[in-house]
Amino acid sequence: MLDYAARLTLDPGGEHGSAVDGLKAHGFDDRAIHDICAVTAYYAFVNRIADGLGVELEDEGG
Repeated sequence: MLDYAARLTLDPGGEHGSAVDGLKAHGFDDRAIHDICAVTAYYAFVNRIADGLGVELEDEGG
């Protein structure tokens, strides 16, 4: 699952059919694969919005 998410993050336009087949071979169904893809895409989207707007992280102390 994490390998798929990393591949999707690093090469979003790449061919990911073999990775999806691998997930299915490990017991992930279509819904789970969709959710992995959606969460990965969401984090990429949010990070790009934050980067584009110059949002800076808060200190852990608040």
